[in-house]
Amino acid sequence: MSVEQYQSTFIQEQFASRIGGADYGKDTNIYKFEKIKRAKAAARKAHPDVELIDMGVGEPDEMADAGIVAKLAEEAAKPENRGYADNGIAEFKEAAAKYLKEVFSVDGIDAETEVLHTIGSKPALAMLPSVFINPGDVTIMTVPGYPVMGTHTKYLGGEVYNIKLTKENNFLPDIDAIPEDIARRAKLLYLNYPNNPTGAAATVEFFERVVAWAKKYNVVVVHDAPYAALTYDGAKPFSFLSVPGAKDVGVELHSLSKSYNMTGWRIGFIAGNPLIVKAFGDVKDNNDSGQFIAIQKAAAFGLANPQITEEISAKYSRRHNMLVAALNEIGFQAEKPKGSFFLYVEAPKGIVGGQRFESAEDFSQYLIREKLISTVPWEDAGKFVRFSVTFIAQGEAEEARVIDEIKRRLTDVQFEF
Repeated sequence: MSVEQYQSTFIQEQFASRIGGADYGKDTNIYKFEKIKRAKAAARKAHPDVELIDMGVGEPDEMADAGIVAKLAEEAAKPENRGYADNGIAEFKEAAAKYLKEVFSVDGIDAETEVLHTIGSKPALAMLPSVFINPGDVTIMTVPGYPVMGTHTKYLGGEVYNIKLTKENNFLPDIDAIPEDIARRAKLLYLNYPNNPTGAAATVEFFERVVAWAKKYNVVVVHDAPYAALTYDGAKPFSFLSVPGAKDVGVELHSLSKSYNMTGWRIGFIAGNPLIVKAFGDVKDNNDSGQFIAIQKAAAFGLANPQITEEISAKYSRRHNMLVAALNEIGFQAEKPKGSFFLYVEAPKGIVGGQRFESAEDFSQYLIREKLISTVPWEDAGKFVRFSVTFIAQGEAEEARVIDEIKRRLTDVQFEF
């Protein structure tokens, strides 16, 4: 055996079981987003002269506001901002607390003890299980959904219990259907509203039931709210923390990624129960050294100017209106979401006299390969595909052109629903 072969064997045997152990890298399954990526590449190669319309992208299509960018440049030039940020600066925490009060009507958030900055929501979701989960403990997750907190629960030897988000229940989890033994072993309940991928919004009544349930079973609620400020048609942004008793049982995660077009900036915050925030800060302090202070100061500027998000919401609302109308003309049963930039629609059964779609993935792959329209399929609770209104288009005329092109491509066949 050569030295290279020996080293390869040695390394292969050292991988942790949580990522596959000695079999790491040998899995031949192709995962959903890799399939989408490959299908897009194949479609572009087969039809090089046809525009691929990407409705699957889960991030904004525009730059951050010019004022935020200018603030970053100003603060980045100051030598006092060059060092470690650790668990964050007071200026950002104060801006976050004020933002929660002014935009979400959340009173009584102490900036010093009940807010911490995060390097986006994803790292916070990855770290929170380290605060609570011991082997055998349960995290309750919603599906379809963002899996990160559940993934790290499993890494720590915990278990994940999934609750389906169904159309029949307005894409809200039926928490009363959680088995008693699961509820009593659960440490964490993950919620996300407005929801990715369904676009559903939570109600005051639902969150009140969640608070009562969490108190009954001593479960910590983590509300992931990166889309909370993106609301439409007069709906006011709504926070879990605005519900009486919410701060007693949990925390809320906010991010500037979606609401301020700042995905790559990696900045957000956790707010709520002070003991949870403190414990999270201790774990975070052992995971990172904080986000660049200039980014925190630029983000604080953004939080102080929520009209930036209002303008972004107006654009997404307009695009949703056009996309919903176009899809419904074709025969889909699309409903404009109350928040987020996602539109979640049931996949057709097939094409009249032609191809059948046994799964949402079948339909999504058909759209990419045959129509050069990229979407994301979801199978967890029915056959659905997710369209995103973050497609590339500069101005209303170009938006209308893209939607008209989608409609044109989808009307040369008749779908069966």
